[in-house]
Amino acid sequence: MELGIDSFITNSPDARTGKVLPDVERMQHLLAEIRLADEVGLDAFGLGEHHRSEFLDSTPATILAAAAAQTKKIRLSSAVTVLSAADPVRVFQQFATLDLISNGRAEIVAGRGSFVESFPLFGFRLEDYDALFAEKLDLLLKLRATNPITWQGKFRPALNNVGVYPRPVQQLMPVWLGVGGTPASFVRAGVAGLPLMVAIIGGETYRFRPLIDTYRRAYERAGHDPAGMKVGVHLLGHVAETDDEAADQFFPGYAAEFTKIGRERGWPAVTRAHFDQLRSRKGALMVGSPQVVAAKLIEASADLGGLARIQMQMSVAGLNHDEMLTAIRLLGSDVAPAVRAA
Repeated sequence: MELGIDSFITNSPDARTGKVLPDVERMQHLLAEIRLADEVGLDAFGLGEHHRSEFLDSTPATILAAAAAQTKKIRLSSAVTVLSAADPVRVFQQFATLDLISNGRAEIVAGRGSFVESFPLFGFRLEDYDALFAEKLDLLLKLRATNPITWQGKFRPALNNVGVYPRPVQQLMPVWLGVGGTPASFVRAGVAGLPLMVAIIGGETYRFRPLIDTYRRAYERAGHDPAGMKVGVHLLGHVAETDDEAADQFFPGYAAEFTKIGRERGWPAVTRAHFDQLRSRKGALMVGSPQVVAAKLIEASADLGGLARIQMQMSVAGLNHDEMLTAIRLLGSDVAPAVRAA
């Protein structure tokens, strides 16, 4: 099982100090974090895509290209590319270019996204949310498999024997399907024969087993090669030397961010009691000492029928740079070896 990190490059006010870093400083911190993740042997680093003031990840391929020039082995991915509001031709070109810069380390996690700001920003109707994604995923997969390409759809001008360049190093650049909790999305990934990346941001991880089994059944019934069937999960978490230290560092920023999002979506404010419940053995928050986090990740993999990759998301809690670096070191030195051995 692979272990990596996802980031949304959050740059909200520090919930403990009120300090906000200059955006340029936060971006330099991010690149240092990716370099360290590479140095300590983590497998992947993913960047989200948002179009909101508190995140700096509106163009993940650009940032990943900068990271590619400063790293050697770590795989570089979106987390996710909001494909419904993007042009698949440009997405393919951007990540093919990243693949060339990184010498074959680029991946795309394509999804519909959990925020909707990109739709009015790029002139799309929210009513077409799913239809846009289905059509654009079809085009993206054909672009990586066929060149030149002839294609026709509803939302984008047709392509008639058109060459799309550059071509990536990888013959079939990996495309994962990023999903939340919609059963149809799990079926879609299985029917398409794509690796699955599941975002689990709350509740108990084992409750996603029926949905993941739905993906596995759809994959097998569609007749795809079982060797390509992979399940990954995106989990919120943080690692520090002790459980209490990890919790006390993570909670203030986590509570501030999810309470803010909750006001938009009708969720209750985050309390410490709720946070501590999510940190329990079966809870979805992977926050604690290296030993505790490793044990929870191993158990989560078993509960979900075996995972190919786990991506830890720490940036939403507004951790400072030193806390992030410590967490990355511990993930590489203590957590990843235990997870791989298990």
